[in-house]
Amino acid sequence: MNFFQSLTNLPVAGDWTINIAKETADRLIVSVLFYNNSIGDDARKKVPPILLKGTPQELDEGFFQAIELPVQETALLFANMEQFLLQKEQAKISSQMQKENGTKADKEKIDKQKKYEEAMKKADELEADGKYREAWIKVPQAELYPEHAATISNRRMELSKQFAPDLFNEPKTQESC
Repeated sequence: MNFFQSLTNLPVAGDWTINIAKETADRLIVSVLFYNNSIGDDARKKVPPILLKGTPQELDEGFFQAIELPVQETALLFANMEQFLLQKEQAKISSQMQKENGTKADKEKIDKQKKYEEAMKKADELEADGKYREAWIKVPQAELYPEHAATISNRRMELSKQFAPDLFNEPKTQESC
């Protein structure tokens, strides 16, 4: 097998920078840097090159065996970095959604409280004008505001006591039935 076919057969995705320098007349220094610029994490830049020293014959015989495991480990590191960055971004988006949902829920709660207060204020105004039945109608329903159920119930009872008796539709007692 020749050099480039062997390089292509390594099961990794990335780019290569290979430098060859003569150490002595019969020895070489080979620097192999495997990298992946598509990774957004700057830690990828801190991965050191693989340095191999030997005679041309030693390098021909052992080059791919010497770089295969370190390159695979580096490729795995890059994949983990990319996965981490994606998950981090998803967490950030999710967190923003939670924040927005919380803000939306708070706004809805404030709007609901405001409607309750407006209805009670309108009921107070109608009561002050002596319009007890209309005031009773304006008091909000307890089912819509369970946190104010007791107040709403008491308010409606107070207003009911102010209604003028209806002479034509008096409630029937058990004795008159």
